[in-house]
Amino acid sequence: MLDIMDASEQRPRIAFFGLGKMGEPMARNLLRAGFETSVWNRSRPAAERLREAGAQLLGDPAEAADADVVIAMLPDLPQIEELLAPLIVRWGGAPVARPRTLVVMSTVSPAAVVRFGARLEGLAELIDAPVSGGTEGAEQGTLAIMAGGSEAAFQRVKQVFDAMGRAQRLGGLGAGSLAKACNQVLVGLTAAALAEAVVVAERSGLDGQQLLEVLSGGLADSAVLRQIGPRIAARDFRVRGAAQFMLKDLGFFLDAAEQSGTDAALSRAARDRYAALVEQGLGGQDLAVVRTVVEGRE
Repeated sequence: MLDIMDASEQRPRIAFFGLGKMGEPMARNLLRAGFETSVWNRSRPAAERLREAGAQLLGDPAEAADADVVIAMLPDLPQIEELLAPLIVRWGGAPVARPRTLVVMSTVSPAAVVRFGARLEGLAELIDAPVSGGTEGAEQGTLAIMAGGSEAAFQRVKQVFDAMGRAQRLGGLGAGSLAKACNQVLVGLTAAALAEAVVVAERSGLDGQQLLEVLSGGLADSAVLRQIGPRIAARDFRVRGAAQFMLKDLGFFLDAAEQSGTDAALSRAARDRYAALVEQGLGGQDLAVVRTVVEGRE
């Protein structure tokens, strides 16, 4: 999956911002695929690990001005806009030798990313390309990448995406973020439903883990059941994906539902579950912690 470059292909220079649980292995896969990659991260250790793997370190975001592709993997769009502000100013004063592409791979608001793209007009072309597949997919280079943007911009960065997973362009700018919001609704609702099923089963005398084993052999099976279900049953809330981000993501979906005139009652109910978690100070724990809301205060 990683050795995908043909020697005759022009390799874009990449600047990668955000080396968290997802970003670090994604950037590492770009290095393995032979891309010249510079990196920036707020905390030093992850950046140092990438430097040892062959990356160049950026001292300031504006130093990425010579990159052909800038990738941002930060918690949300406001942080991306704030961090990259010096770079965008630098772009405004520099001639464009080759097309510049900014790729937002975080889960962000579809409407907000469209507005951001309009502000970048004439400076860089924006692609929104959120991912699904978790840290395992990031490490193995098998992420599902949902992209929105022009066909020309998508083709310019397709080889970059291929080093991290499998990319599909779903439409114009914002389409990738909308697809990710739909993905998160299915994950969030399924996790909440699993929590209800496990709690009811256990309070009625069944073993939660045995229940999940049986369910995984039938129509109810899913990646969410197999990956998050056992953590719900075991009350294992060590963070893999923080529950507070699901609250944000469901908000993006509900905004899109309202704009499209769609009644999303189930998504609103799930949003309330995750809002309760955040209010209780549990948002930094794993998504499986939704179980505690089902159980109620003990």
